[in-house]
Amino acid sequence: MTGHNYYILTALPTLGEFGSAAPLTLGQLLESVSDNAACKALLEVVFLSDDLLQWQSCLAGEITEANPVVLTEAQACHKEPLPGYLLADTQAESAHIPGDEVWAGYFRHAATVADRLTSHFLHTWIEYEVTLRNALAVARAKALDLDPNDYLVATELAGSDEDFTALLNEWSRSENPLAGLRILDKTRWDWLIRHDGWFTFDNDELAAYGAKLMLLCRWQRLGHTPEGMTNNETRMTNQ
Repeated sequence: MTGHNYYILTALPTLGEFGSAAPLTLGQLLESVSDNAACKALLEVVFLSDDLLQWQSCLAGEITEANPVVLTEAQACHKEPLPGYLLADTQAESAHIPGDEVWAGYFRHAATVADRLTSHFLHTWIEYEVTLRNALAVARAKALDLDPNDYLVATELAGSDEDFTALLNEWSRSENPLAGLRILDKTRWDWLIRHDGWFTFDNDELAAYGAKLMLLCRWQRLGHTPEGMTNNETRMTNQ
């Protein structure tokens, strides 16, 4: 409902530009909405994507410790199985890349939550992320002379309005993985600015705030600022 979160949103610290320090943690934001079940559920779905990036990095041996917000540390570090809703589609995906089937399960789970909570933001954010992920998969597959269809996930959730041609061209010309990652996440940040529902004070505006905060926290966790992150660390989020 419009205006429902006026006091929460006005009390939250203003987020700086992309690459600035995060003014609070994801856990602190969740705690601030603990009495709003719908908003908390939206934020948890958004933050789960960051937990899965850490899970995937553990799977690849790039990190040995994780700091998840929704998953347990044991789940993020492959010491315990992931929640069942992330594994429901393991037989439906070709999974040429380890973890693709989990991402398919995540996107479908998020779409279900968006339906249940009638969240326009979550619907469009998932559509955007699926479309971007698959566009990157197609570009990589073509560069390696592979069948792009083998590397797509949750294609039924992809949108048709986004044209990533210019972004992919810029990304493909990047000097190193760090520069490529910065291009992708800056594009994500700009999309969030355009879709953040500013001044509506509804649950979707809080979810968009959380998505922007998640990007700031991710860069801070990996290297304090986009410029300070090492090339090895970029593999964790370069997707």
